[in-house]
Amino acid sequence: MSEQVRVPVAAPSGTLRAVLWDMDGTLLESERLWDIGMRELSLHLGGPMSEETRIATIGGPMDLAVLRTFTGLGLQPTPEEAAAAAAWLTDYMGRLFAQGLPWRPGAQAALRTVRDAGLGSVLVTNTERALCEVALDTLGREHFDYSVCGDEVPAGKPDPAPYRRAAQLLGLEPGQCLAVEDSPTGAAAADAAGCSVLVVPSLVEVPGSPRRVFRSTLEGVTADDLRELHGSGVC
Repeated sequence: MSEQVRVPVAAPSGTLRAVLWDMDGTLLESERLWDIGMRELSLHLGGPMSEETRIATIGGPMDLAVLRTFTGLGLQPTPEEAAAAAAWLTDYMGRLFAQGLPWRPGAQAALRTVRDAGLGSVLVTNTERALCEVALDTLGREHFDYSVCGDEVPAGKPDPAPYRRAAQLLGLEPGQCLAVEDSPTGAAAADAAGCSVLVVPSLVEVPGSPRRVFRSTLEGVTADDLRELHGSGVC
């Protein structure tokens, strides 16, 4: 997956040219592994994680998730302590990922559908590159033109930077892209970037917006479905 940025393509903003995929909870059933990891991190730092804290960490970048874990325990970490906690979590999650990453329903077939339709495809995740590379062994690098990770952009989701970067790499405008997300954090990032958003919720409810369309599963999704969903989310 080369990082060479493509020359912008002239096409109407309402024309679907690419699908931008979230990873955890959207393509892979890995949010449940993150649930284990975040709770173990909290215990490692001194106590059990509350449900409120756990919900606040879903879909967010690692640095923010780690900080919220400290805050949930009434702790104020030094930069060194926060970095050590992030390193601990990365190591722990790496071992969980290596044990196997199950697919979300319909996700593997949906990736093939996008490729067969000749659409662009980018993996856009808050997960850091080291863990993303482990996940790509399951996902298959051939399914993506590029991947954008949380430690490769100025700010992670809910900031729009990851989705803007993905569109830029393809030489497209965000409005020519359909983002597929499962969390409020990711949907907010794609929405703010200017993408249409297909929301397939996993662990938490995602609020609606004019750019968001909802589907209960990726099972049976066709290229025509994706084009129709993209058109429904164009403002």
